[in-house]
Amino acid sequence: MELVVKALAGAVVVVIIQLLSRTKNAHIAGLVPLFPTFALIAHYVMGTQRTMSDLKETILFGMFSLIPYFVYLVTLYFLVDRFRLVASLLGATFCWIVAATILIIVWGKI
Repeated sequence: MELVVKALAGAVVVVIIQLLSRTKNAHIAGLVPLFPTFALIAHYVMGTQRTMSDLKETILFGMFSLIPYFVYLVTLYFLVDRFRLVASLLGATFCWIVAATILIIVWGKI
Protein backbone atom coordinates (compact mmCIF):
# COMPACT_ATOMS: atom_id res chain seq x y z
CA MET A 1 0.00 0.00 0.00
CA GLU A 2 2.88 2.33 0.81
CA LEU A 3 4.21 2.00 -2.75
CA VAL A 4 0.80 2.84 -4.20
CA VAL A 5 0.67 6.08 -2.19
CA LYS A 6 4.14 7.04 -3.42
CA ALA A 7 3.19 6.29 -7.03
CA LEU A 8 0.00 8.33 -6.70
CA ALA A 9 1.97 11.25 -5.27
CA GLY A 10 4.22 11.20 -8.34
CA ALA A 11 1.23 11.01 -10.67
CA VAL A 12 -0.42 13.98 -8.93
CA VAL A 13 2.74 16.05 -9.40
CA VAL A 14 2.83 15.22 -13.12
CA VAL A 15 -0.85 16.19 -13.54
CA ILE A 16 -0.31 19.48 -11.69
CA ILE A 17 2.68 20.32 -13.90
CA GLN A 18 0.65 19.53 -17.03
CA LEU A 19 -2.28 21.69 -15.89
CA LEU A 20 -0.06 24.61 -14.89
CA SER A 21 1.82 24.47 -18.20
CA ARG A 22 -1.46 25.35 -19.94
CA THR A 23 -2.08 28.52 -17.92
CA LYS A 24 -0.87 32.06 -18.55
CA ASN A 25 1.51 31.58 -15.59
CA ALA A 26 3.13 28.48 -17.08
CA HIS A 27 6.45 29.35 -15.41
CA ILE A 28 4.95 28.19 -12.11
CA ALA A 29 5.14 24.64 -13.51
CA GLY A 30 8.89 24.93 -12.86
CA LEU A 31 8.20 25.37 -9.15
CA VAL A 32 6.06 22.26 -8.74
CA PRO A 33 8.92 19.73 -9.03
CA LEU A 34 10.58 21.53 -6.15
CA PHE A 35 7.65 20.87 -3.82
CA PRO A 36 9.14 18.45 -1.33
CA THR A 37 6.74 15.57 -2.09
CA PHE A 38 9.44 12.93 -2.18
CA ALA A 39 11.58 14.68 0.40
CA LEU A 40 8.66 14.49 2.83
CA ILE A 41 8.44 10.75 2.22
CA ALA A 42 12.20 10.28 2.52
CA HIS A 43 12.44 12.36 5.69
CA TYR A 44 9.50 10.56 7.27
CA VAL A 45 11.03 7.18 6.48
CA MET A 46 14.46 8.28 7.74
CA GLY A 47 12.96 9.87 10.86
CA THR A 48 10.98 6.77 11.77
CA GLN A 49 13.48 4.07 10.80
CA ARG A 50 16.87 5.64 11.52
CA THR A 51 18.46 7.91 14.10
CA MET A 52 17.94 11.67 14.22
CA SER A 53 21.62 12.00 13.36
CA ASP A 54 21.02 10.02 10.15
CA LEU A 55 18.01 12.20 9.39
CA LYS A 56 20.04 15.37 9.88
CA GLU A 57 22.75 14.06 7.57
CA THR A 58 20.09 13.28 4.95
CA ILE A 59 18.71 16.82 5.30
CA LEU A 60 22.18 18.34 4.93
CA PHE A 61 22.92 16.21 1.88
CA GLY A 62 19.57 17.34 0.46
CA MET A 63 20.71 20.95 0.77
CA PHE A 64 23.85 20.20 -1.22
CA SER A 65 21.84 18.21 -3.77
CA LEU A 66 20.49 21.53 -5.02
CA ILE A 67 23.89 22.06 -6.69
CA PRO A 68 23.37 19.39 -9.39
CA TYR A 69 19.85 20.71 -9.99
CA PHE A 70 21.25 24.22 -10.41
CA VAL A 71 23.84 22.85 -12.86
CA TYR A 72 21.00 21.18 -14.78
CA LEU A 73 18.98 24.41 -14.97
CA VAL A 74 21.92 26.60 -16.01
CA THR A 75 22.97 24.10 -18.66
CA LEU A 76 19.43 23.78 -20.01
CA TYR A 77 19.01 27.56 -20.04
CA PHE A 78 21.97 27.95 -22.38
CA LEU A 79 21.39 24.83 -24.50
CA VAL A 80 17.76 25.51 -25.49
CA ASP A 81 18.86 28.42 -27.68
CA ARG A 82 21.46 26.32 -29.49
CA PHE A 83 19.98 22.82 -29.85
CA ARG A 84 16.64 21.09 -30.22
CA LEU A 85 14.71 20.48 -27.03
CA VAL A 86 15.43 16.77 -26.65
CA ALA A 87 19.17 17.29 -27.22
CA SER A 88 19.14 20.15 -24.72
CA LEU A 89 17.34 18.03 -22.12
CA LEU A 90 19.77 15.16 -22.65
CA GLY A 91 22.77 17.49 -22.35
CA ALA A 92 21.44 19.10 -19.19
CA THR A 93 20.63 15.67 -17.73
CA PHE A 94 24.16 14.51 -18.47
CA CYS A 95 25.52 17.57 -16.65
CA TRP A 96 23.22 16.79 -13.71
CA ILE A 97 24.58 13.23 -13.61
CA VAL A 98 28.18 14.49 -13.63
CA ALA A 99 27.47 17.06 -10.89
CA ALA A 100 25.55 14.50 -8.80
CA THR A 101 28.36 11.97 -9.18
CA ILE A 102 30.91 14.54 -8.05
CA LEU A 103 28.70 15.44 -5.08
CA ILE A 104 28.35 11.80 -4.04
CA ILE A 105 32.10 11.18 -4.33
CA VAL A 106 33.00 14.35 -2.41
CA TRP A 107 30.33 13.62 0.23
CA GLY A 108 31.76 10.16 0.76
CA LYS A 109 35.20 11.63 1.47
CA ILE A 110 34.10 14.14 4.09
